Amino acid sequence: MTSFLQQAFNGLVSGGFYALLALGLAVIFGMLRVVNFAHGALYTLGAFGAVTLSDSLGLGFWWALLIVPVVMAVCGIVLERLLIHRLAGLDPLYNFLLTFGIALVCQDLLRWKYGSHSRPYAAAPFNGSVDLGLFTYPAYQVFVLGASAVLCLTVWVLLTRTRVGTVVRAATERPELTQAFGIDTGRWVTPVFGFGVALAALAGVLAAPMRAVNSDMGSDLIITVFAVVVIGGLGSIPGAVAAGFVIGMLQALANLYTPALSQTSVYLLMAVVLLVRPAGLFGKEEHA
Repeated sequence: MTSFLQQAFNGLVSGGFYALLALGLAVIFGMLRVVNFAHGALYTLGAFGAVTLSDSLGLGFWWALLIVPVVMAVCGIVLERLLIHRLAGLDPLYNFLLTFGIALVCQDLLRWKYGSHSRPYAAAPFNGSVDLGLFTYPAYQVFVLGASAVLCLTVWVLLTRTRVGTVVRAATERPELTQAFGIDTGRWVTPVFGFGVALAALAGVLAAPMRAVNSDMGSDLIITVFAVVVIGGLGSIPGAVAAGFVIGMLQALANLYTPALSQTSVYLLMAVVLLVRPAGLFGKEEHA
């Protein structure tokens, strides 16, 4: 039972990262209809931003948690206006190829600048362990789980309890219907893309103290995050969060009982979900 609970807690921590990344992907896809393959690279840039602030300026974790998402959001806004916006009227495949190319460029630039080896990040705010009753657990991982849950809840409140959030959520999940009501969804595209990028960078900062910071960390994660978004339902915000935590738990428990299937289990679940509900768990069926 202790091993089960500890592994389940590991799954929740991993699920927190999946939820944050999938949330950003879902918002971007819902509003722009862009499959942002560069999301993993932006997550990596967030982690390297924390390392750079620590090594070059001596700024700690809390400064990185504040500065990096804001800077990356601005970069995302510039990226959307300069490149992605220009392909908006074309086949979505063009933007997919564009973001795939951006991911490769970012990855190679990081490898050129920092090398292919992992870099340590020693500015974690918490040390030691927390007694959870049946087992002890690293304090920073407990913080990450709590922070991920609070961030997802905060985003949900903003999207459901504010007027701006309601417009964004409507434009994300039903863009054609939103436009039919006379709301100009185009004005929300750029800030929403920047918001999605900020979530990816925030996840990268949170990952820096507990994961190997290297140029490949985003590419190792992004395929699983895409599976999370598909399982939750493309463009579904609650689906992205729920599926993120479910996949984290599934991988952790599969790694405990059937390690050989820990990665495959995600895609098996995706196949089952798509067979039963082609639109995903929380996705809406589109009728002709």
